[in-house]
Amino acid sequence: MLLGSVLNPINSTIIAVALVPIGRALGAPASQTAWLISALYLATSLGQPVVGRLIDIFGPRRLFLLSTGLVGVAGVVGALAPDLGVLIGARVLLGFGTCAGYPAAMALVRSEAERTGRDSPGGVLTALAVANQTIAVVGPLLGGLLIAVGGWRTTFALNVPLAVAAVLLGLLRLPKADPEAVPTERTTGGTTRRESLAARLDLPGMGLFAAMLVSLLLFLMNLHLRDWYLLALAAAGAAFAMRELRAATPFIDLRVLGGNTPLLATYGRALVAYVVAYSFLYGFTQWTEEGFGLTPFHAGLAQIPMFLLAIGVSIVSGRSTSVRGKLLLGAAGQIVACLVILMLGGDSPLWMLLLVALIFGVPQGLNNLALQNSVYFQADPERTASSAGLLRTFAYIGSMVASSATAASFGQHADTGGLHRLAWVMLGAGVLYLLLTLFDRTLGRAAGHGTRASA
Repeated sequence: MLLGSVLNPINSTIIAVALVPIGRALGAPASQTAWLISALYLATSLGQPVVGRLIDIFGPRRLFLLSTGLVGVAGVVGALAPDLGVLIGARVLLGFGTCAGYPAAMALVRSEAERTGRDSPGGVLTALAVANQTIAVVGPLLGGLLIAVGGWRTTFALNVPLAVAAVLLGLLRLPKADPEAVPTERTTGGTTRRESLAARLDLPGMGLFAAMLVSLLLFLMNLHLRDWYLLALAAAGAAFAMRELRAATPFIDLRVLGGNTPLLATYGRALVAYVVAYSFLYGFTQWTEEGFGLTPFHAGLAQIPMFLLAIGVSIVSGRSTSVRGKLLLGAAGQIVACLVILMLGGDSPLWMLLLVALIFGVPQGLNNLALQNSVYFQADPERTASSAGLLRTFAYIGSMVASSATAASFGQHADTGGLHRLAWVMLGAGVLYLLLTLFDRTLGRAAGHGTRASA
């Protein structure tokens, strides 16, 4: 499960140092290569809750094996892609392929807690967070090394051996689903009726959810066409809400979710936190290559202080049940880092770049862990996987906002002026994250099963 859950972050971090070489090789400006980021996160934003729902119903084994196998296919397509369009398609496949690992891991943690009667997953949840942080350390550096040795196509080919290893381990180690554990009947008003697979999955709800996300992405990536896409987004969102409120077995139970204020607040914090995190990961990295003059390999090296500190912070704070303290310190770290970015220029000393990366290590290590733990304790136990998937969906919506902001800030070239424009967007999101935490009175309340998330 650790290997499966890191397939997405490794592709997220590797692409950060590959964007500039890809753009140069295919003749695409930064505003177009930004689609390589958004395409993966659009697919993952849709796939995470969908696959999470399937895992809640059928168990993690089959969904994990199918999705992870798709990662290997995407690696082959990306390595052989003749143009940017095919490369974007490969990133879409990667998005769908990597969306099973994290919900499956969270579902296994929950099932083991129920089987053993010991609901103390702190160590396992910390291991998940640290594994993701470790891959984030390796990603930029590994990406730069692969590009130096074999070109940017090797960053896609890497997925083939990783997918093979994950599938083999899944076949050997993942528990097989118990057929009797899959519900096929529903009792309403004393009458029991058999539900079809389509009814349990809520295919219309999934379709409307997809339409809403696609409309949102198109709006974010084409802000000058905002009126048309805003209308489509509003229509898709309204239709989705009406469908889910009326469905007997909704894809996303808005009635339960609407009554779970702590979980909604966590999702909102995730969105704005990842606007800052992904703007830094992609925007700052592009600027270090084009605006500061580093090679992809050295740009990856410049990210190492952030991820090393993030791992240390996650390990040290992982055993603590406090959520509020982690969130407040993470918010403060984001704001300070954004202020330092506003002082950077093309002639700044290298130590200032490393300082920014080091400061960002604090929120990188705290926010992910705090948000993950919050969802585990706040979610309905029967929807642990889909709730975990929805957390990633909100995080990836934040990444799409970050991608749009990066493309709009840089345009044709990642220069210092564009970096400063992006830093103001990041600063605004960081302040909003701080306010959402300061004024959230639900922190410390668990909505799911009577366990306190933190105090």
